[in-house]
Amino acid sequence: MADAIEYKAIVNDRKTGKSYNVTVSGHHANSLDGKNIGEIIDGIFVGLPGYKLKITGGSDKTGTPMRADLPGKKKIHLLLSDGLGFNENYHGERKRVGTRGSAISSEIVQINMVITDYGPKSIEDLMASEGEEKKE
Repeated sequence: MADAIEYKAIVNDRKTGKSYNVTVSGHHANSLDGKNIGEIIDGIFVGLPGYKLKITGGSDKTGTPMRADLPGKKKIHLLLSDGLGFNENYHGERKRVGTRGSAISSEIVQINMVITDYGPKSIEDLMASEGEEKKE
């Protein structure tokens, strides 16, 4: 039997500049599997009902970043000159770097998201009530 999928979702609020760390597991994590970078999802997956979130990236357990321009779920080694996953030290430098595709898979540990549409309740209230439920 396969292990349960669990993601660490980093939700960024651009209005306040704050980021919130939310653990996503169970059927919510299963429904995130297969989503791509750039997709808009419902906030109920991360405990923010009424909100809309855009997936902006993520990384696996080794820290390998996801790239929006690379389709699929698998890890691939690309020859990069600059950009996501590699920053050149001198002009013209190139390096073969491991990167992941844009689709969320079971190997992904962290998912980065940004809020696009706000819900009726404030984020602080929703996060505080979620924290109280876990303490009980």
